[in-house]
Amino acid sequence: METPYQNHINKADFDHVYEPAEDSFLLIDALEKDLEYLKKKNPTFCLEVGSGSGVVITAFGMAFPQTFCISTDVNLKACVMSKQTAAYNKVNLDACNMDLASSFTNNKFDVIIFNPPYVVTDSDECGGTDITASWAGGTKGREITDRLLNMIPKKLANDGVFYLLLIEENIPDEVVQIMSSHGYMSETVVKRKVRNEQQLVIKFFM
Repeated sequence: METPYQNHINKADFDHVYEPAEDSFLLIDALEKDLEYLKKKNPTFCLEVGSGSGVVITAFGMAFPQTFCISTDVNLKACVMSKQTAAYNKVNLDACNMDLASSFTNNKFDVIIFNPPYVVTDSDECGGTDITASWAGGTKGREITDRLLNMIPKKLANDGVFYLLLIEENIPDEVVQIMSSHGYMSETVVKRKVRNEQQLVIKFFM
């Protein structure tokens, strides 16, 4: 998979939108590692929740030009940047300003991708609509993630796949248990130590 060009982004824009970092590129690496698996699925609809700069969903769209790509972000500036990143790399993307995937009702996505706000913080730091929404994860760094986990059964197609990035502080085994209670199997796609942070991407599927 190609890494999208980001030459259109002014450095000052990253004062307001999460700048692609090791976690963003680990997620792209996970998708690349699963490329043949995803090609066999031939996805029609892909959703990235919390797209930030749009680098991950754009990389997906570049690899799967036949897939209709949608992104969401609670930060309006992130939606604008995601749309620009996709357009700059000739990917057709609908970017929606919303909380997680809350405004989708009858939509069923073949692929859902989420790089959540995973930093352990006080709960009252969660719920912002600016750049803090990209990192403040509350208790266990999981308050936002856990909300999406409960939405996945209604948003993911029966034969769909959900890619989630976590760090060890998020207690991934608990996430696996939560998803197992919804009927999902899991597999760790990639794992990498970045500075003092153990990052991993887990995929969930029926």
